[in-house]
Amino acid sequence: MVKKSILCLLIAFSGTLLFAKRNYDIVVSKDGSGNFTSIQEAISSVGAMMTERKTIFIKNGIYNEKIIVPTHCLNISLIGENKDSTIISWADHANMPIPGTETKMGTFNTYTLLVQGHGFRAENICIENNAPQLGQAVALHVEGDKTVFVNCKILGNQDTVYAGSETSRQYYNNCYIEGTIDIIFGSATAYFDKCHIHCKKDSYITAPSTPEYKAFGFIFNNCIMTADSTITKVYLGRPWRPYGNSVFVTCSLGDFIAKEGWDNWHNPENEKTARFIELGSTGPGANNYDRVAWAKPICDCKASYFSVKKVLSGYDKWNPEN
Repeated sequence: MVKKSILCLLIAFSGTLLFAKRNYDIVVSKDGSGNFTSIQEAISSVGAMMTERKTIFIKNGIYNEKIIVPTHCLNISLIGENKDSTIISWADHANMPIPGTETKMGTFNTYTLLVQGHGFRAENICIENNAPQLGQAVALHVEGDKTVFVNCKILGNQDTVYAGSETSRQYYNNCYIEGTIDIIFGSATAYFDKCHIHCKKDSYITAPSTPEYKAFGFIFNNCIMTADSTITKVYLGRPWRPYGNSVFVTCSLGDFIAKEGWDNWHNPENEKTARFIELGSTGPGANNYDRVAWAKPICDCKASYFSVKKVLSGYDKWNPEN
């Protein structure tokens, strides 16, 4: 009877392994035990304009690569073995010269990972830009639509996450993101669900450039904001463009959050157009009595108004939670 039980367990375990293996179309490993040793090579091996999802499993290791998921690479998943040990790392910053020239790189060429293809998904991966604090240094730059990041770590200093194209919808779930100035910036519609944002300098968490015609910019739902022990004044956001939209819904705020909450980027005219909203904040930084008067809902909004479904669904009714 015991032997039979052990045999059943072995069969079940083997079935689980085979099922897991079938789910990975490509394996990347530093030790050569996979199909590729480079993540970029694995991505480049995928055919153009694929309608079926291709899943690339990345074994633990530090992959010193500057990676592009090009426009023609659709529906690619990068699945790491462990977000603390599967690390994509690069170190470009804005004041470095472009290789072979005397021209400075500028913010938008500094990415560690650039996602242009639609339908991209990443899980259990650390994406870092470990450049010294000598200028903007993007870790993650996303332009593709319907992109999802689950249980990832995104590490950098100034301008850690560039949520790029205004036509891009992005979903971040249970991710850890840290940086210094304008940690998350750009014109995309990006939803941060149960994420942990960590501040390493007195500065600004968001710098949205949301177009006027877009109803939503950056939405933080049930997120936690923390900071280094020496940090005393961090603003929730400032408008990179006049109609920038950042919304914090039932988020936990540490005592380092500036009592004003929001900054106008040295331009009083932005106070007439910026769309900054806070609903149900908790923690020692949730001092709504001293917030700037111009940062308030233009309507009687409730938390349910900023649901994932409402914010990200779009014309095609996309739901990243499915």
